[in-house]
Amino acid sequence: MGVSIRDVAETAGVSMATVSRALSGRGNVSPRSRQRVLDAAAKLGFVPSYNASSLASGRTRNIGVMLPSVSRWFFSSVLEGASKALLEAGYDLTLYNTGEQPGNRESVLNDFLLRQRLDGVLAVSLELSSDEVDRLMRVKRPVVGVGGPIAGVATLRIDDVAVAREATQHLIGLGHRDIAHVSGTAEFERDFALPTSRREGFLAAMKDAGLEVRSSWLAATDFTVSGAYSASKRLLAAPGGRPTAIFAASDEMAFGAILAARDLGLRVPDDVSIVGIDGHDLGPLFGLTTFDQNPRKQGETAVHMLLGQIEGDGAAPPSAAIEPEFVVRSSTAAPKAAQRG
Repeated sequence: MGVSIRDVAETAGVSMATVSRALSGRGNVSPRSRQRVLDAAAKLGFVPSYNASSLASGRTRNIGVMLPSVSRWFFSSVLEGASKALLEAGYDLTLYNTGEQPGNRESVLNDFLLRQRLDGVLAVSLELSSDEVDRLMRVKRPVVGVGGPIAGVATLRIDDVAVAREATQHLIGLGHRDIAHVSGTAEFERDFALPTSRREGFLAAMKDAGLEVRSSWLAATDFTVSGAYSASKRLLAAPGGRPTAIFAASDEMAFGAILAARDLGLRVPDDVSIVGIDGHDLGPLFGLTTFDQNPRKQGETAVHMLLGQIEGDGAAPPSAAIEPEFVVRSSTAAPKAAQRG
């Protein structure tokens, strides 16, 4: 027969309630009593039964994380931060990778999430509908979103329009007038319309400065290095003049633009300046000027917001805006007079 919580209590000379509080980390236990419980549990080889504790507390200490992909840097970085925070808090993580197919997301919500014993849900870069939110609320599972606003849900996000505007203004402030923009295609509009938001910020900054935007300098691709490489190569090699600067809607697309410029024999930033948004780990290697939105920190913060609801009074915290850090590196500089025209 296995070691029970009663055995630990008798060995430590405390009540079973004290053992439960000491091992779960919840409730008030003196440091001395906690150590006696831990010593007794280690001596006896006691392993807490989370199934039993779940029945007693109504909690599973398990959080469901939904995201569209684990292969993209931003999503995996948010997941890394969330995983770290959950591990430190003693919670398990169940990952739901919804992928690119709309039916997968529906299956997750209908067939998996609502069947699982979860204490809460973290939705990363997924714009949940009011019906989807209602389904989760009906089973009394708090939700926190990362990446954009969701009605009725606490969210953590950056202001994509404002950040894109600032990125473009940085180039304009350096003296650039011929600026291109590389953003995402229509398929990336489904959740929070990220390409449109960042394009709006670019266009607003150009309009404020009284600068012309050539339609041929508005490129759309798939938020990958290779996709942006091809799009930027076409931009920079097209007849009729080339831009002196490119604002890419993500760091990975900015990397593609830098590689395209170099393969065309152009120097960055002497011949073309390039700025991105994200704070990618490879940014320093490319010398990329960017707005660092620290997705790992976003994942950690979102978990703390979620656990605050679960372990507190259940009230949803206010949504929060992330202020990205502007990091200037060697990929942007003032244009040379000979480049203009």
